[in-house]
Formats: sequence, C-alpha cells, structure tokens
Amino acid sequence: MRGAGSLDRRITILRATISSNGFNERVENWTPLATVWARRTEKAAGEAYRADEVAAERTTLFRIRWSTPLQSVSARDRIAAEGRDFNIVGVMETGRRRWLDIEAVARADVAATEDGA
Repeated sequence: MRGAGSLDRRITILRATISSNGFNERVENWTPLATVWARRTEKAAGEAYRADEVAAERTTLFRIRWSTPLQSVSARDRIAAEGRDFNIVGVMETGRRRWLDIEAVARADVAATEDGA
C-alpha cells in the first residue's frame, strides 16, 4: 500500500441536492461535498451493447484519506475529476479508518455503426 505521497490528483466529491425551480418543479443539483487529494487507478474497461448504441465503461478506483465528513460517501454521490464525472458504484473503508477506496465508472457513449462494428 502506498502512502499519502501517491495522492496526486485533485477530485471533487459531489452530492445531489433537491431544490425547486421557478415553476415549483423539483430539480436535482450536484453540490460539492469536498475537494480532496486522491490516487487514481484504472481497473477495467468494458463495453455494453444496447439498442443501436455502444456504451463504453471504464472503472476507476480512487483512494482518498478517510475523514469523518467523508465517511458518508456512497453510491448516491459522484466524483468530478479531470473534466469528467464518475458515478460511484462502491465505497470501502481500508486500513481501519485510514483510506476510503471509491470505485467509480465514467461512461462514454459512442454511436454504433450500422454493421455493428
């Protein structure tokens, strides 16, 4: 396990909040919960085929320092990093309140060609 020196990326953890717009409709907004240093590790890439589209998914593991304000991070939250949004799919405490390992997926949609290639 690497130490804190390997936390070389700035990420922002976003939490959904609900508010009302001018038409009294409920609107979901993403509000920054915290901006922290993280280590980013690419885990896997995969493709899922659905009705005339190819969805490429890349699973990324972000490791951050554990802290009391961040212990509530869950799959309801998101990560913004390097110009992309990542949906959190899992959070695991590692090293007895030393680290949080956050597994997240960035999804890029690519239109499928007619021949399916």
